[in-house]
Amino acid sequence: MSMIRDLRAVVRPSRPSLRKDGGAYDTTRDPGTPSAVVDCAVYRDGARVDAGKPLTPHEAMRLVRRDGGFVWIGLHEPTEAEFAVIAREFGLHPLAVEDAVQAHQRPKLERYDDSLFTVFKTIHYVEHDQLTANSEVVETGEVMCFTGRDFFITVRHGGQGSLRALRHRLQDDPELLARGPSAVLHSIADHVVDGYVAVADAVQDDIDEVETEVFTPGRKGGVSRGVDSARIYQLKREVLEFKRAVSPLLRPMVLLSERPMRLIDPDIQKYFRDVADHLARVHEQVIGFDELLNSILQANLAQASVAQNEDMRKITAWAAIIAVPTMVTGVYGMNFDNMPELHWKYGYPLVLTFTVTVCLTIHRTLKRNGWL
Repeated sequence: MSMIRDLRAVVRPSRPSLRKDGGAYDTTRDPGTPSAVVDCAVYRDGARVDAGKPLTPHEAMRLVRRDGGFVWIGLHEPTEAEFAVIAREFGLHPLAVEDAVQAHQRPKLERYDDSLFTVFKTIHYVEHDQLTANSEVVETGEVMCFTGRDFFITVRHGGQGSLRALRHRLQDDPELLARGPSAVLHSIADHVVDGYVAVADAVQDDIDEVETEVFTPGRKGGVSRGVDSARIYQLKREVLEFKRAVSPLLRPMVLLSERPMRLIDPDIQKYFRDVADHLARVHEQVIGFDELLNSILQANLAQASVAQNEDMRKITAWAAIIAVPTMVTGVYGMNFDNMPELHWKYGYPLVLTFTVTVCLTIHRTLKRNGWL
């Protein structure tokens, strides 16, 4: 147990900030390896074996079979032909190989004879100055892991979710890395879920911003007219994308933390419980985001309806006021000879005074009743 006492400090030295660039993947490759291979290394007794030159997957596996240890191969968006060579070398199951190449898979855990196949959805928060109806809030990628007795293979899809920094941190802790491929699997799971936590915090800020705008009173304490509903719909769509990454991963993390597996070190398995706990909390947050956005959207639509009703009341009130002079001028505009006070000296001022007085009285009455 002492060998992994500092496990959390290694794989989670500090919570990542989603306001920063996630970093590009390492493009340094040996000309003799498939172009999709980002890194290929052999680890023995917790240390990276210095072979004196970049290793091909075949050479790395030959070293492992001869001297022990395990090989960790990282690939980025391999083609079928590129991955077929590695699949044959390590005896990977065809169904898992097909999923790894095609991508767009749900997070899952599948057990085959001599390996575990795990799919993680990575989430990256997209920085934006202001949330609009077309803003992209979260960007997704995929990390697929093949865990064997003496090998660990990662296949990444998407521009985010680089594992280069994680590999370097693990190499700095030989006691942990000596636990084998299951330690790497836990580190990746913890890294991905930590990313979820950071994204959830950033999305919370966006939701708070929209909520504040919706419930901020209008000018002079009037009724708020809400915000553009398309912005809220867009945020809901992004939260749904986030939910699709988090929810399906709950069951695999529970299995990894509770069910004994031949390929998972028992001491490492205990730490999957912590990952499952953090994932459950993020899942509750995402569910809460969805429900809160539903309430915000309904409130926004209700406010828009109230604002429209108030506009209609004001229009009706002013129409009632204007109806008085319209009626009076309409009557006197018919040019009949026998009109009330038509030939009286003070008839014109009297009619004007009467019209203004009635309009002011109606105006005061409507304003007192909240129509204006």
